[in-house]
Amino acid sequence: MNGVTTPIVIDTDPGVDDAVAIMLAIASPEVEVKAVTTVFGNVALDATTSNAGRLLALCERADVPLAAGAARPLVHPQRGLAAEWHGTDGLGGRAAALPAPAAPDGRTAVELLADVLRASDRPVTLVPIGPLTNIALLLAVHPELAGRIGRIVWMGGSLGAGNTDGFTGGPPPRSAEASTHQTRGGGVAEFNAHCDPEAAHRVLTQADVPVTMVPLDLTLRCPAGPEWIDALAAAGPRCAALAAVITHYRAAFRERYGIDAVAVHDAVAVLEAVLPGTLRTTAKPIAVACDLGPARGATVGMPEGSGPPVQVALDADTDKVLAEILERLRRLG
Repeated sequence: MNGVTTPIVIDTDPGVDDAVAIMLAIASPEVEVKAVTTVFGNVALDATTSNAGRLLALCERADVPLAAGAARPLVHPQRGLAAEWHGTDGLGGRAAALPAPAAPDGRTAVELLADVLRASDRPVTLVPIGPLTNIALLLAVHPELAGRIGRIVWMGGSLGAGNTDGFTGGPPPRSAEASTHQTRGGGVAEFNAHCDPEAAHRVLTQADVPVTMVPLDLTLRCPAGPEWIDALAAAGPRCAALAAVITHYRAAFRERYGIDAVAVHDAVAVLEAVLPGTLRTTAKPIAVACDLGPARGATVGMPEGSGPPVQVALDADTDKVLAEILERLRRLG
């Protein structure tokens, strides 16, 4: 390391894999977490904000500013939450077992994001790991701050199968062999894109800030199995608490995909923000389906020249990715 850290902001809707991602960011010396902002998504905004505060308290980082953002999508109502995956409290039924949440900042998420950008002497990396509503609002309300954003690294989207069949009327869940589970799921859209397609369209089709999209196509190829989870649980009290949060998510993943593992979707995106170049990307314009039909929220790769290119992460050394995430989380023990 050269001793210079990258300032980042995590925009999140915790969410079990969000919990892994937030703790990963805090554990990574290459970055300085300047703020955490919250958005509706896996559960409602009051729960995502409380959960983010609990995770900061667990890591003894109540000094990190926390602000609540959008409680609903830009245009149309959200079609559904993700309690099946994350539990009704968003943290697998374990939220109350974590420390009391750090108090949110008095500012809104967009206000806090803008203040962080204005105050920073270096470009700030924004890492949205939920619906893109707050980021779309920031770009719309404060276009003068676009130059202060180094890049946006978003966990979301899919160029293959989605994971929103329960909302879009897609096929029922299918059992899966470990070697092919990456294409399973159902529906066309990925959840974060599906929550607010108009916001995703606003962010992915603008040319002012570079965007890296970390889609299901890659994150579902990074399943953390029993040995990984056991090693996490053995890495000290904070990691043991995180492993307990994963339990419900693990059961849901087993039922959906037929393997005993969890996809740490959001942590894969955070690792790319921490260590740029960890994921191998392909540049392509991305269109987002904003109609109200069964394809709503689908993210589609478009021909070169049809829009600003998005760096889409489609390949990585997945064993190395999982090992790096685990090694960093162990530092919190």
